[in-house]
Amino acid sequence: MSMQETITRKLEESFTPEHLEVVNESHMHNVPPGSESHFKVTIVSEDFRDQKLVARHRMVNRTLADELAGGVHALALHTLDPDQWFERAGKVADSPPCEGGDGGAKA
Repeated sequence: MSMQETITRKLEESFTPEHLEVVNESHMHNVPPGSESHFKVTIVSEDFRDQKLVARHRMVNRTLADELAGGVHALALHTLDPDQWFERAGKVADSPPCEGGDGGAKA
């Protein structure tokens, strides 16, 4: 099972999300082709209602503790309750370009 599939499965089991998107953004960074080290997660769940952003991120980080201790280097999180998702019309910010290592070298 790929890291992306593992993350997706664990989040589905833990949060029963109304919307879940796990995007491998490793190709945007200075890593070997085929890497699974940088992910963007958009998750919409009732579990986040009335929770502060830090608490939401901690909930996700606890769920993915093994992956974060292993191969996952970066995890961009967009944690929303259903009302917030509706207010944003199902949109979240794009990830910024990588500026670390050779991947961010400027001419």
